[in-house]
Amino acid sequence: MSGASVEVSPVETAEDLSSIAFGFMASKALFTGLHVDIFTLLADGPKTAEELAKEAGVPANRVITLTTALASIGVLQYEEGTKLKNSPAADAFLSRKSKYDFGDYLRYQIDQQMYPFLLQLNAVMHGELPDSAISSYQHWMADEEQASVYSESQHAGSLGPGRTLARMVDLSEAEHMLDVGGGTGAMTISLCKAYENLHATIIDFPNVAEIGWRFISEAGLVDRVRYIPGNAVEAEWPGEMDAILMSYLISGVPGEAVTRLLDKAWQSLKPGGRIMVHDFMVEEHRRGPALAALWQLQHMAFTPDAHSLSVGWLKQAGQKAGFEVDDGQDLIPAMTKLVVMTKPS
Repeated sequence: MSGASVEVSPVETAEDLSSIAFGFMASKALFTGLHVDIFTLLADGPKTAEELAKEAGVPANRVITLTTALASIGVLQYEEGTKLKNSPAADAFLSRKSKYDFGDYLRYQIDQQMYPFLLQLNAVMHGELPDSAISSYQHWMADEEQASVYSESQHAGSLGPGRTLARMVDLSEAEHMLDVGGGTGAMTISLCKAYENLHATIIDFPNVAEIGWRFISEAGLVDRVRYIPGNAVEAEWPGEMDAILMSYLISGVPGEAVTRLLDKAWQSLKPGGRIMVHDFMVEEHRRGPALAALWQLQHMAFTPDAHSLSVGWLKQAGQKAGFEVDDGQDLIPAMTKLVVMTKPS
């Protein structure tokens, strides 16, 4: 079922407002720590700021200022007076030596690409942003360097959710899946590893497909996965699919494209086939979750006509297209949900 009602505490003090207004400083401190590799340098044990500075090749005064900021927000901790160590979360997710490291996702995609897009929001709200400045995925992914940075970091960030999805949806009877806008195939790889009879087709932009093929090859799935290079909204979709995956797709396209995507899915699926929609979705009362709401806002910065998704809105759109739609469930807690739509037999 969809998440329970969320009570959001009202902001009451100047300090609370300041915490929100200056939150970007904490974000940049985290990203800078990743770029300097502070968290990896601390993976083997506590060090002083001076020791970190020497290993990182950065002047000590700068490392002292940075690590003080990181300690003030709880990402680093002090031990034995002057020595610094990773917080549990930093150790588990931000060190290159960690099995669950997703630092590249934050280091490259969030800091270097998503963060700058937010500077466009004021102009987007007033319709003052020139068409040339609105970087749709199609134009963005035509740039080989940008496509590489985005795709490789997104891959790192999607492997974990892909494993979760494989546990949430039973695809043991499915043989053919279409991953629409599937990027480098992180979700597809997780699903194919979980279900040995599953074969998949991924549709994404040509530059992304090139990068993705390397990941597919490294996963040993070249005989079970193929790419169709192109814009997922405009490309021809193969038919007779048992399942279709749309992960982080619907929140990143103009609202008017959603009906087109669902119609194409209907034509592509076998009777009894399912669409798995994984995306940022807010609750019906529109009070959160905050991370889902903020991600939707970020998407609007480069897709001004994107729709703010909720399970109810998506369910209504799916039913209108003829699908039976479930009530949705959390996939990444407090951030994304999974909604499954079934084409009647």
